[in-house]
Amino acid sequence: MAQVLEFKLPDLGEGLTEAEIVRWLVEVGDVVAIDQPVVEVETAKAMVEVPCPYGGVVTARFGDEGTELPVGAPLLTVAVGSAAEPSGDGPAAASGAEDSGSGNVLVGYGTGAPPARRRRVRPEGLKAAVAVPAAPVVHEAAAPTPAHTPTPAPEPVPGPVAVVSPLVRRLARQHDLDLRRLAGSGPDGLILRADVESAIRSAAEAPAPEVAPSLAAPASSGERIPLRGVRGAVADKLARSRREIPDATCWVDADATELMAARAAMNAVAGPGTPKVSVLALLARICTAALARHPELNSTVDQEAREIVRLPQVHLGFAAQTDRGLVVPVVRDAHARTTESIGAEIARLTEAARTGTLTPADLTGGTFTLNNYGVFGVDGSTPIINHPEAAMLGVGRIVPKPWVHEGQLAVRQVVQLSLTFDHRVCDGGTAGGFLRYVADCVEQPALLLRSL
Repeated sequence: MAQVLEFKLPDLGEGLTEAEIVRWLVEVGDVVAIDQPVVEVETAKAMVEVPCPYGGVVTARFGDEGTELPVGAPLLTVAVGSAAEPSGDGPAAASGAEDSGSGNVLVGYGTGAPPARRRRVRPEGLKAAVAVPAAPVVHEAAAPTPAHTPTPAPEPVPGPVAVVSPLVRRLARQHDLDLRRLAGSGPDGLILRADVESAIRSAAEAPAPEVAPSLAAPASSGERIPLRGVRGAVADKLARSRREIPDATCWVDADATELMAARAAMNAVAGPGTPKVSVLALLARICTAALARHPELNSTVDQEAREIVRLPQVHLGFAAQTDRGLVVPVVRDAHARTTESIGAEIARLTEAARTGTLTPADLTGGTFTLNNYGVFGVDGSTPIINHPEAAMLGVGRIVPKPWVHEGQLAVRQVVQLSLTFDHRVCDGGTAGGFLRYVADCVEQPALLLRSL
């Protein structure tokens, strides 16, 4: 006899508490193997495929594409056991609840089972083959629309609200709906999602009360855009940075003519098929050399212990704009890499950001950030520090400008460099020394030979 098992959205790590369904990879009636990816979700860190720990037949899915689910919410149910086993040469489901799952595995990592060949089971056949438990769990997402329209009670009902689903509570909050005024249509008066949606529709269809023109409030016509996913995570981090970090910014103009000439020379002698050295890779290498001289800026602050923690490795983040919002991929152990190695890793991470395949590990653990906002055609900025780091180097566009060179006015390639730093970890002298060294390396790239 088959058994219906529920698979819930697992803990995705990195402190993530929710995820948005981007794309279902299976449909009701499909046969899935253990650890086969069944849904693609977007978290505040990245997009990941979630594997199902059970093998069998998908009997229900919970949540449409675009729905945001909290960790622990039901994703789908799978019928496992002998009665749900596919016939022929398709993959066999496990023979029981104990043998049908891979256990708690990390997202994106499974037990090595081969991917299943998708096979549709007709609903009428599934209904006959699967023995549903006598007292199944009721899910709001799968509950039918109640026959009657729930009407708000005249007064709030005393006592706890009969709601178990966090999605129902969130939906009510988004529409300013008082759950205590609803009579649920579920078992024992449980308020279901369908009840809330019906109440929302009723409120929208109700005629607006007539108000004297002089007393009428102005209509709200602004567009509302939810702060969630990557954009929501960025908003939270930037707000926290502004609240907790007493930042300051210093900047300097630098003549980048020699740096651009050095880059052109490097790429001219590169062999066929050798990747070109980018300006960002050169600036990243300059940053690691500057941090070796000013380690105060490669640190973080433990506010509770009131301690500055200097970090031994440089994990260099770089800001990248994507369709999903601003992300900061991290080049790990940048201090131990050559310019070529840094450039190759930047290229890999940039492509992953473009395709939306960055992993949470690619986006966490940074100790210092390089922000090349010059690609947007601007000269300067005062960037917000990427919490919990202590500093960020900003780079404007490199453009021809009048410049005094060797006592003569000339047209040179000029760039503005800015450093935003946490004033708790160092004073202006240290920050100025770091920025001046960066500017000197930009103007005289030969200085880097001392640290190679």
